[in-house]
Amino acid sequence: MSLLFENRTAAASAARPGFLSRLAMYFVRHAQQATGSLGELWRTPLASLLTIAVLGFSLTLPGTFYVLLKNIESVSSQFQKASEITLLLKDSVSTDDAAKAATRIGLYPEVAKAKLITRDEALTEFRAKSGFGEALDYLDSNPLPNVIVVEPTERNSSPQAAKALLDKLRGEREVEQGRLDLDWLKRLDALVSMARDGVSLVALLLLVTMVLVVGNTIRLMIEHRRDSINVMKMVGATDAFVRRPFLYTGLWYGLAAGCLSLLLVTLGVLWLEQSVARVVDLYSSQFRLNGLDGSEMLAVLGLSVLLGLSGAYLAVWRHLKAMEPA
Repeated sequence: MSLLFENRTAAASAARPGFLSRLAMYFVRHAQQATGSLGELWRTPLASLLTIAVLGFSLTLPGTFYVLLKNIESVSSQFQKASEITLLLKDSVSTDDAAKAATRIGLYPEVAKAKLITRDEALTEFRAKSGFGEALDYLDSNPLPNVIVVEPTERNSSPQAAKALLDKLRGEREVEQGRLDLDWLKRLDALVSMARDGVSLVALLLLVTMVLVVGNTIRLMIEHRRDSINVMKMVGATDAFVRRPFLYTGLWYGLAAGCLSLLLVTLGVLWLEQSVARVVDLYSSQFRLNGLDGSEMLAVLGLSVLLGLSGAYLAVWRHLKAMEPA
């Protein structure tokens, strides 16, 4: 029994180097075909560069639209965070009670900050900004109420959540009226949503165009090498062996197009950054134009490679299937 076990162990040990050798040969063949497909592109530099340029520009447009949409959403989120609910308190509410109400409202989980503006502070501000300072001196009493300005949290700054918070605050016993301009928030939200849908549609069309360009390029390469492919099949080459160089060609096209698109998007952001900075300075804002971060760049490269492989696979699957040697 022990002898049988030893024999099996020896046989397994003898088989292991063969498996490792086959695995090494598998990777060597892939490396050879990947290098060979890259050499094919290098031997036709003009045609390869033109194809890469078309693919790169096709990928640059959705990348640029994504960066613009990303910054628009950043600006709109700042606007929505700046949206405030104004609560006009009853005339019978004293300043102390108004301060207590502001403290209580500030503890709401939906509220980021609640600020009390007393009627005296409101009158002083109105006197300074309205230009009716002398006319206000003829008033017998201060007609302005105490006001609580409520800033919702970021999570509750959307039009729907802000409206729900307003309805909740109107139930407070000190509140006479509550005001929130929801119309501009809804318009802004609708515009951002429309821009997002438009960018998605344009990106989808351009990405499909990229697949078609790669597929057509690989199809021309297959037609150009039809005789050699028939010879390889006649001597026993498998479909996987014949298919592999074309798939690597699609991979190289996708990788090169992705790198080109990232370069163009980055240059575009740097070019626009100075113009945006000048506009931002005029409005005394802290906004800064943001480009693609590291994870987004990797996603663009991965998507580009995937599209290149997809276009190559579709072309190879369609045309190699019909190229059986007689």
